[in-house]
Amino acid sequence: MPFQTKYIFSAAMDVDPDKDSLFNEVYDKEHVPLLVKVPGVVSVARFKKREVTLVIGGERKTIVVENEPAYNALYEIESPEVLVSDAWAKAVDQGRWPGQVRPFTRNRRHVLYERLG
Repeated sequence: MPFQTKYIFSAAMDVDPDKDSLFNEVYDKEHVPLLVKVPGVVSVARFKKREVTLVIGGERKTIVVENEPAYNALYEIESPEVLVSDAWAKAVDQGRWPGQVRPFTRNRRHVLYERLG
């Protein structure tokens, strides 16, 4: 499915190994459902980092990027203002996320991308 919006917000992070199961449960069952209801959030998809093997310049290479977070959620948003809205602020602090999950995340990276063309 092609991107529907001009902006993609990336929230990437690692989680303490002993909290991995809780992290995934809360992210899938609470955090994403709350955030996808925020006006201006069109969709959310979660990903886990994998090693990549590809051909570059005729040579097969396996690339491992060190220090990149293991998990990444990509949010299709209508505008950057979504991220500073009252609805977003409320949604990111609901459920078990702020107290039981967020404190055990690290190596967090938040990036906003604007589609070209």
